[in-house]
Amino acid sequence: MSTTMEHAQNWADTVFPPIEEVLPHRGTMLLTDEVLACGDTSVTVRARVDAGAWYADANGAMPAWIGVELMAQAIAAHVGLVAMRAGGKARPGVLLGSSKYEALTPAFARDTQLDVHAAELLRSAEGHGAYQCTIDSAEGQRLAQAVIKVFQPTDFQAFIEGKSQ
Repeated sequence: MSTTMEHAQNWADTVFPPIEEVLPHRGTMLLTDEVLACGDTSVTVRARVDAGAWYADANGAMPAWIGVELMAQAIAAHVGLVAMRAGGKARPGVLLGSSKYEALTPAFARDTQLDVHAAELLRSAEGHGAYQCTIDSAEGQRLAQAVIKVFQPTDFQAFIEGKSQ
């Protein structure tokens, strides 16, 4: 298992593909809009709080608990871009959980631009990973943070069906 807490080199002068080419999410479950930056061990994506979305409360805000999914989509974008850069395709993965998701606000205000950053803490050959994640407003105000744990099984279908790998 490798730990990669050091700051990774950003892929300078990279034009990132549209988010729909990176993430498998579609329709109302695609919560991120674009990749802002990516490197070997980190990514930053942007999302906008849509006042007309399924998650919007009476004020058009996004409940802060959805931040865990924003973080998971940032991680999926990182995994996808790393695989694409290597000439491949990312294996499907799952969110295992989080350590101390801390929302510093009860909701993300309508039309707010959210910058979601995920920095790899560890990655194993078996598919286990952990990322330090943050959500900030585009102006730099910290809104949420957590360590998110993910898993990319070698045989996704067997994993989903509960069969041993």
